[in-house]
Amino acid sequence: MNMIYKLKEKIKHGYLINKEEAKSLLTYDLEILADCADELRKHFLGDKFDLCSIVNGKSGKCSENCKFCAQSSFHKTNTEVYPLLDTEYLLKDAKHHKDKQVRRYSIVTSGRKLSDREIDKVCESFEEIIDKVGIETCASHGLLGEESLTKLAKVGVKRYHNNLETSRNYFDKICTTHTYDEKIETIKAAQKAGLIVCSGGIMGLGESEEDRIDMAFELRDLNIKSIPLNVLNYIEGTAIERKNSIIEEDFFKMVAIYRFINPTAEIRLAGGRNLLSEFGKKAFTGGANATITGDMLTTCGNQIDDDVKMIIELGYEI
Repeated sequence: MNMIYKLKEKIKHGYLINKEEAKSLLTYDLEILADCADELRKHFLGDKFDLCSIVNGKSGKCSENCKFCAQSSFHKTNTEVYPLLDTEYLLKDAKHHKDKQVRRYSIVTSGRKLSDREIDKVCESFEEIIDKVGIETCASHGLLGEESLTKLAKVGVKRYHNNLETSRNYFDKICTTHTYDEKIETIKAAQKAGLIVCSGGIMGLGESEEDRIDMAFELRDLNIKSIPLNVLNYIEGTAIERKNSIIEEDFFKMVAIYRFINPTAEIRLAGGRNLLSEFGKKAFTGGANATITGDMLTTCGNQIDDDVKMIIELGYEI
């Protein structure tokens, strides 16, 4: 039996693959790799599909120098700048997404982390959304400590989002104002506070295939159960190089390999999906079973109705 099929069957019985086995998957044809990954997805998670949306709850003037980010104060972009959105706006926006069959609504804010005052304000908004809209909620507010994360959990927030972005080895090539370990500390603090963590990264930053695989193993070690994978959507004025953009087939291969490495996680397509043919449809038959729908933070995303139609046509249950 071919090695990939042996690995697939071993994973079904609880085996966790190692890095060399993961790297060997790169040699396989995409169709074979995708079929096996989709079989693993179905075995562990069935046909449930997780649909979420995000809102840019506070925009611009970020103190961090992440090379890819349009909201960094180190870059000159046309990104809108505004403070934390009020509860009335967020309630209306959350209801709109709930009515469109979106399961989870996430408030994302720029900056290293929200202040104590801002945390109290956003907690009030989350309480209102949970009570009046009844949608599940996710928060993404930077490198928070356990006290602030516990406040979010107490008001009913279920998930906290904090991307690793890339491998430990490559991280200082894209950001120097905070460290990889600070990200991991935040993830562990969120878990300690009782929050499920959503964490992934961006492909097309100039990283190697090995960096992408290393990130997948880091996420497995951290027991991450929701892994958003972004394709770099280059924005004029940022410090990243446009030429770094990942080849589509390589991205789809990596989605499948992430399923082999993290068989029980939600593999979630995120930013840059509109750069892929058919909005990344191929990934949803190759290991991925979740996506962010609607607009992203500073770029346009996909129409929610179109996503719902595609997902149902693929045989999923939202």
